[in-house]
Amino acid sequence: THNWFYNKTEPIFVKINNTYRSHLEWFMSRRWIAFLVIGFSILLIYLFVSAIPSELAPLEDRSRLQIMATAPEGATFDYMDRFVDNLVGYLNDSIPESEAVISVTSPGFGASGSVNSAFVNLILKNPDEREKTQDEVAVKISGELVKFSGARTFTIQPQTIGGGRFGLPVQYVVQAPNFEKLEEYLPKFIEEARSDPTFSVIDVNLKFNKPELKLTIDRQRARDMGISTIDIAQTIQAAFSGQRFGYFIMNGKQYQVIGQLDRENRDAPIDLKSVYVKNNRNELIQLDNVIHLEEESAPPQLYRFNRYVSATVSAGLAPGKTLGDGIEAMDRVSEKVLDETFSTSLSGASKDFEESSSSLIFAFILALGLIYLVLAAQFESFRDPFIILFTVPLALAGTLLTIWYFNQTLNIFSQIGIIMLIGLVTKNGILIVEFANQRKAAGQNKLEAIQHAAVARLRPILMTSLSTVLGILPIALALGAGSESRVSMGISVIGGLIFSTFLTLFIIPAMYAYISRRTAAVSNVTEGEFIPRSEEEEIVVS
Repeated sequence: THNWFYNKTEPIFVKINNTYRSHLEWFMSRRWIAFLVIGFSILLIYLFVSAIPSELAPLEDRSRLQIMATAPEGATFDYMDRFVDNLVGYLNDSIPESEAVISVTSPGFGASGSVNSAFVNLILKNPDEREKTQDEVAVKISGELVKFSGARTFTIQPQTIGGGRFGLPVQYVVQAPNFEKLEEYLPKFIEEARSDPTFSVIDVNLKFNKPELKLTIDRQRARDMGISTIDIAQTIQAAFSGQRFGYFIMNGKQYQVIGQLDRENRDAPIDLKSVYVKNNRNELIQLDNVIHLEEESAPPQLYRFNRYVSATVSAGLAPGKTLGDGIEAMDRVSEKVLDETFSTSLSGASKDFEESSSSLIFAFILALGLIYLVLAAQFESFRDPFIILFTVPLALAGTLLTIWYFNQTLNIFSQIGIIMLIGLVTKNGILIVEFANQRKAAGQNKLEAIQHAAVARLRPILMTSLSTVLGILPIALALGAGSESRVSMGISVIGGLIFSTFLTLFIIPAMYAYISRRTAAVSNVTEGEFIPRSEEEEIVVS
């Protein structure tokens, strides 16, 4: 006797089995359709791989934002301090989601690391205590920052991978054979990148904005006047460098002796020409007679990457754009602006993204190879594992279709889901092929054997697939703090599993009928092995 639950549900399962059997018989009589389905799945994979945006990892709501500010070169600490005070006042008054604001002026690290830089850390309330997400707050602040014209400012969200580090996601390194060529082409590159709608903000670490005064000695004129270059250099050093000449002690305290002109005589560049130098005839000659002054701009520091002079162009992404879009846009700008003497590379999150993408292909191929070898050893056949692997393109097409439909991206989490999916979907094929081999060894022809096996294994396949989907559902629904980045993993697994489970029930029997041997190999069934009966004999149509 059976309990009430069995009596209520069993007719439903019997009806599902009988419906599946009738549809399978129809499909097997037209099993050439399987090749069309597999071909269409491969076409979907090709189309969606290029259509779905890619990134390293989706942003998580970590309740933190950072605002970077860089004023023009030469800005004083007081100037930056006033600018940051105004910015902090705006954040406190206009951002109700903020919990704390921490500002650092002239940090010596981050931003440009100099006096004309600053950053503000904005700590937000917990996600359940505010109406707007971290991304919505960042977009609002970015729109308001244009009002603060005293310095160049932009908003940065912490990256999901990389220890929550702050920084613009696109890091594109331009390498040149020499500094002169980099100085010539870099402004064109920046201008072209800023005109691209993919980016919301463009920054570069190599800035030609440090004012310098170039002093050129007229050597011939100086020689005629009896002045040597070392005399000119020592005179300028003594007048302007603040050189220490010694110490003296007064009232028990030690003081330094500093040699330089009074401030009113060394504030302007023209003051250099007012200094006098003694020639070899002990005559005082004004420097204006032997030097020329020229104002120019130069970078505060130079950078190298792989031994080449370089500049790293950083970019923030416009709404709706991903890291993959940003790198492709930078490549387009590079091809348009730079010549063949330049080389480019990636850094930071962009480099991590590139490495993770190449690792996915290797891991995917390795997973397929290992599964094929293990199944070949299990079935003692190279045909049967090949049949089972037809589940992979079906699952991959379903995964990409689901990712595209739910507006997700190809990222490291969805890639992990795809690798995991390979093992999950091949399980369905193993259940059908293994049981079909046993029925074939019992004397049935392969067409009857595979149809009986598919019907007999319908319940286990549905049961295991449903339990897996329900187990992964919380990930897809983003339940829990900081789970937004893992939504794509749950969606990719669930979509691929549902899609492949339905198609596997028809495609695997069809491919088995085409590829499998007509009779079972002798080694596939050992002496005395129990061959179960088909469940067909036990099914009663209600």
